Amino acid sequence: MLLRYTINTFFLFFLTIKGIAQTSKPLSGFCIETNAMSGKVIKHTERFKLPVPDQSTAVDINLQWKTFGKKQWHQRRRYPVIGIAFAYTNYGMDSLYGRCYSIYPNIEIPIITGNKLQWTVRIGDGAGYVTRKYQRRSPIDTLNNAIGSHLNDYASFLTDVRYHVNDHWDLQAGLNFSHISNASFHQPNLGINMWGGHVGIKYYPVTSSPQRITHDLPHLSNRWLAQFRLTMGYNQSNAPLGPSYPIYLATVLASKRWIGKNKMFFGLDYSYHQQIYAFLRNNSFVEPGTEYKNSYKTAVLAGNEFLLGRLGVVLQAGYYLRQAFQTQGKVYQKIGGNYYITQREHGPIKEAYLCAFLKTHLSTAELAEFGFGMSF
Repeated sequence: MLLRYTINTFFLFFLTIKGIAQTSKPLSGFCIETNAMSGKVIKHTERFKLPVPDQSTAVDINLQWKTFGKKQWHQRRRYPVIGIAFAYTNYGMDSLYGRCYSIYPNIEIPIITGNKLQWTVRIGDGAGYVTRKYQRRSPIDTLNNAIGSHLNDYASFLTDVRYHVNDHWDLQAGLNFSHISNASFHQPNLGINMWGGHVGIKYYPVTSSPQRITHDLPHLSNRWLAQFRLTMGYNQSNAPLGPSYPIYLATVLASKRWIGKNKMFFGLDYSYHQQIYAFLRNNSFVEPGTEYKNSYKTAVLAGNEFLLGRLGVVLQAGYYLRQAFQTQGKVYQKIGGNYYITQREHGPIKEAYLCAFLKTHLSTAELAEFGFGMSF
């Protein structure tokens, strides 16, 4: 039934896009990609008490564009494939898990490319709406300790082996992984991880080989920058449906641009957690007189930023120098992005940007943070 639904959906899009393509050459390099997925939910922590369904299924529809050099960063990044995807996930147990409807931007990275065969990796992150969550009112669902809100972050990872049939059609098969959580904005928030396999098809209404534009690109020096960013997030207390508290974060960085399209960086992270302070104040016998001291964390960090024009995709890892009272391990990770309002090669302020990050401890999300930064 899933396969029939996927095929019907694909051909509905196929007929629509084909009609547009007949009068629109700008669709050169554009494709519609559809994948039918089958997999299983993973119990990623011992606190995950939900029964695991026998099978979970999903349909993923991705609108993709092969960049062809209109922007300088297309050529610097060797003409990447970007897309916007829509996914429908049926976890297989509606009474507890519900279903997830998601939308997420993504980028496809080639690993091995041949004339007929290709191996690629696709990474994406966006928003997902889940129909069931922890709830004490009707419909009651107090067994669901994985999802505490309808709106969640949705992350997707796919790897495919693809067969190039002709200039309009590709066939593919591979493995996939998805994760949803609300970054502890609402408790409970263990999140749902699902892995599986998929088969898919791509259709290019005009051509899969758009004519590329090449430029004489200006040389970008491997400059050093001093950076800072200020961000803020919210966590809910450990009790489900409890109060929410702000988290204040400050980061100082030194970054170095390399090969004109990446920035490696290292620095220091500081975060103050109001919910930990409130817990210690409400339980004054735990750490009497040192509530503030036990409510902040400091860490050293390093990472890389992949520059895509005004957008930077950031991968960061950190090691705690000082932990707060409530700990989640010695190492953490952040994934997110910077959107550059200002980008200059000269002047006192080289960059100004808005930023958003998801902070995790492996498969467990701690918080989502939003803010701004500057580089000098």
